[in-house]
Amino acid sequence: MEKTHHIIIAGAGPAGAIAALGLARLNYQVTVISKPRTFDSCEGISERVVQALRAQSAHHTLNSIPAPSPRSVHWNGAHSLANTERLIARRVFDESLQKDLLQAGVSILEGQLVSWRELTANIEVEVQTNGEPVSLCGDFFVDARGRSASAKGKERLKGPETLSLLLKWQTSPGQQKSMAASLADGWAWLARLDDGQCYTQMTLSNTHRNLPPKKHLERFVLEQLQCVEGFREFIGNAEITHSVIARSSTAILNCDPVTERSLRIGDAAMAVDPLSGNGIFQSLSTALSAPAVINTVLLKSEHKHIAQKFFRERVNHSFMRFARMGRDFYRLEHQWPESEFWQQRNHWPDTKATHEPIAPEKITVEQKAVIHHNFVEATEVVITPDQPLGIWHLDGVVLAPIVKQLLTKPLQAEESLQQRFSYEFHNEAALLQWCQQQGLAENRL
Repeated sequence: MEKTHHIIIAGAGPAGAIAALGLARLNYQVTVISKPRTFDSCEGISERVVQALRAQSAHHTLNSIPAPSPRSVHWNGAHSLANTERLIARRVFDESLQKDLLQAGVSILEGQLVSWRELTANIEVEVQTNGEPVSLCGDFFVDARGRSASAKGKERLKGPETLSLLLKWQTSPGQQKSMAASLADGWAWLARLDDGQCYTQMTLSNTHRNLPPKKHLERFVLEQLQCVEGFREFIGNAEITHSVIARSSTAILNCDPVTERSLRIGDAAMAVDPLSGNGIFQSLSTALSAPAVINTVLLKSEHKHIAQKFFRERVNHSFMRFARMGRDFYRLEHQWPESEFWQQRNHWPDTKATHEPIAPEKITVEQKAVIHHNFVEATEVVITPDQPLGIWHLDGVVLAPIVKQLLTKPLQAEESLQQRFSYEFHNEAALLQWCQQQGLAENRL
């Protein structure tokens, strides 16, 4: 089948790659502008990232991801070993993503985006590659350049100014593991790969009172790390192999990430505090919906405003939820109540609960946008205090018709869903449990 429309994506990281794979599957011609990483780093990813990659058939990338490894947490004077995470070397991870892109028929252009311009009928992009300018013309532009993407004068919401200081180490091969620990003026994340590569990242206020000039950063970071419980046991005899890399980790939301012919995805749309959750997962949350939004704008222009609103609302909603998750984790630390670092982050972005309490009287059925067969369209969804954007279906069951009836008359304790609706649900237990949680069905004894 002949490819339709040309989509240009700036950025070949997780967000740009996942969006490109989704668009290629929809038979779009896709060009990804890739700028190689200038430094090595390590990140922890959750099982949700693995599931997203599996859904996109990113097999090379999946094969580069190791098994889950133990993660210890030293927080508020307590020590926990309850969780795991998968540790990835970003350079290897990104190279694997590029293999998946090439296999999917995506064109990769190595270079630096110079500028892009949105016209009435198309977009024009200028790229510097091998010292030479290259001009591209496309139908849609996706900005996946991360935090480096220009705001272009758009409204942004920013959290407390935050800085992360990364050090790379090398020791002998051993068990892969990670650790997070709180400190008086910030927190640290430590990771050790099985080949002996180690990474330590200090996160603190960008206005830290004792933050030294660049030439003294390494000594400053080492002094901070000495205060981390278990640091020496974790790092062993590792030696520093790279000078300190300073990166902004301030939470930033670009409030309007969509135009007539462009989208921002990943950190270019919303960059969250590293403590608020998995950074790659939040990048994928915008990238996964981008293909359907673009598909609607280009092929069903009568629904483009629905698609644009859908994307805008989801980016803003996701950012606030991630921000509140980070705030709640900061609030668990009580050892340094006078510290400006902790005080600021205990109250940002607001005082609203991350998860709103169940309130059956506030449940409604409304028309909202959803993704259906790779397009964005409006349909009836269930609105709850905790899901203001709506829930369309649960385990394959469309909820709106069921909830409409149960809002009028909740399911009685002696009733089954099959009896009420004269339909055999393939997973009635899960649906019944959800209805009970929302107060739409009486609890069984």
